[in-house]
Amino acid sequence: MATPTQLRRSLWVLVAAATLTVMAGAILGPVVPQIQSELGVSGIAAGLIITTHGGVIVLGSPIVGTLVDRIGPRQPFVGGLVVYGLGGGAGLFVDSYLPLLASRVLLGAGTAAVYTSVTVLIYQLYEGQQMERALGLRSGANSAGAAVWPLVGGAAGTVAWNLPFGVYLVALPLGLLAALTIPDVDATAAQVGGGGRTDSGDGLAGVLAVFRDQPVLPLVYLLYFGTNVLIYVIVVYYPQFLGGVGVTSSLQISFYLGANGAAGGVTAAVYDRLVQRVERVTLVLGALVLWSVALLSTLAVETPLGAAVPVVLFGLGIGLAFPSSFAWVEKFAPEDRQGQYSAYLASFGYTGQFLSPILFGVVLVFGDVGWVFVAAGTLTAISALAFGSRVLRPA
Repeated sequence: MATPTQLRRSLWVLVAAATLTVMAGAILGPVVPQIQSELGVSGIAAGLIITTHGGVIVLGSPIVGTLVDRIGPRQPFVGGLVVYGLGGGAGLFVDSYLPLLASRVLLGAGTAAVYTSVTVLIYQLYEGQQMERALGLRSGANSAGAAVWPLVGGAAGTVAWNLPFGVYLVALPLGLLAALTIPDVDATAAQVGGGGRTDSGDGLAGVLAVFRDQPVLPLVYLLYFGTNVLIYVIVVYYPQFLGGVGVTSSLQISFYLGANGAAGGVTAAVYDRLVQRVERVTLVLGALVLWSVALLSTLAVETPLGAAVPVVLFGLGIGLAFPSSFAWVEKFAPEDRQGQYSAYLASFGYTGQFLSPILFGVVLVFGDVGWVFVAAGTLTAISALAFGSRVLRPA
């Protein structure tokens, strides 16, 4: 049984590791043009340096989840940090495209292990309000990472195009710290997962059976998918939208995206207290309302100051939706397969990030970038009305 001191130390290691899953792609955004120039590749090829790890996460997370369920989350967590550091940091030493792309595959494998292991470690180490607080801090760490890492990458890129890759090496000492501080919960995991576990539960038939028994779970994955789609509407299209109000420098744009992440950190930090006072479904409804207002309010934006309002409102909703999704998986997933069903969140989330520019890019065929936010806001408002009609319907 972990002591209170061990739990406190473990929490901050887990929170620090959570920021790395965001850093995997965010830190390189500001230096994509430099990568393209230095390696002599096309814009699409340079973009793959950022997106390849996401594809690996989508495909590899279910495998990692099954491994976590079989041996426990501690070893994949520590090993994932090491693989993450080596794969990401390799970019500091390679100077040709294909080896760099291969290193991003390794980074994706490490990220998938860290992402799922952090979630299951929180489930196993903490209970009640402690777990709610840990999930909130984990989501806050993601938001903080989204705010800080692009600034770090941009600053490092002013020194050398490949210096941002060196930041990934921070995962190596963090992996050592995790090995020293994270309690050994593997034995508990084996007791929970080993006795009554049947391999048939891992296949498609087993997953569908769980979805039939717990119909809320597919809706949770849909929520997480949609949340990530909307996040990348902001990440991809808001910088273009800002050009219409005179905000064009990469540094200025990073402050708007940083405000979005900081706002999410605020609500995530107090999530455990909010969920004591308000039902989780109501918090998610609040997130949908905030997103609807944020996205549709872009219609009224005419100044750089006014352009800060939509991203702040949107960020506040993120801090409510992310921890709710993780908490629902803990509640409804089979106890002996929490790794597997937590991994599905990662797969759905990164799929949403990948598809977002494609889904909403179609809107640009019919109008300017402002209509992207009108379309996203309209769909979100419809979702809020549908969700609210069920949540607020008299029993």
